[in-house]
Amino acid sequence: MRKLAATAAGMALALGTLGLTAAPSASAATPCPSGAVCIRETNGSILNRNIFYSYGAHNLSNVTGNRVLVNNQTGGAGFQVCYGYNGGGGCSDVMRGVGESAPYNMTPINSVVLVR
Repeated sequence: MRKLAATAAGMALALGTLGLTAAPSASAATPCPSGAVCIRETNGSILNRNIFYSYGAHNLSNVTGNRVLVNNQTGGAGFQVCYGYNGGGGCSDVMRGVGESAPYNMTPINSVVLVR
């Protein structure tokens, strides 16, 4: 009887440990704060330096590759991605929809412009 109780206790401990060490799902992503436009890292996180609240151009540094932008602005405000600094170099259409965009292929020199 003791052996059965010890086995059951060991299994319960093992199952509990597995539950505590399970990794979060790949779909778990950092939310973009209300009123902001955010750039997601490839792992789904959002760095503080890639959260933008004010209208106008925001120059990007070390943001390359395919990146999803999240528009969580209110009042119908939008954003566009530009392929140069200060809103230059040719820009995408303005995205006004709330939520995630299709990925943009970022180059070493880009900017994000928030528009009313």
